[in-house]
Amino acid sequence: MVEISIIGIDWAKNIFQVHGTTADGRPAFSKKVRRSKLLSLLANVPTCIVAMEACASSHYWGREIGALGHTVKMIPPIYVKPYVKRQKNDANDAEAIAEAASRPTLRFVAVKSAEKQASGMALRTRDLLVRQKTQTINALR
Repeated sequence: MVEISIIGIDWAKNIFQVHGTTADGRPAFSKKVRRSKLLSLLANVPTCIVAMEACASSHYWGREIGALGHTVKMIPPIYVKPYVKRQKNDANDAEAIAEAASRPTLRFVAVKSAEKQASGMALRTRDLLVRQKTQTINALR
């Protein structure tokens, strides 16, 4: 059996693309996984680095995957783009995420707790309401 070092995940709505690489960078597997089966797949894999693009939902998945014992690395999408080798599709994106995660000098995003995400959402909601109020006042004027 091949020892998996890094798993790159490309998020989608229902089906995720998962790409595993060995310690020397060779591809170990590349497969599509349904949303409901992702955690069971990662629970059956020995602990390794799981890399994904940073977005709002990736913090939730980062917490869930981290609870399984894996090391979670979230990468800003702008840092992944240079590693896409060919046309943009889910399989190539997952491979590029795994490639980018292997770089030692790359900066990663920390996984936010649910409370931290909720407080950020409250601040953004308040900001939106203030902007809408200002727009309404200016429109009436």
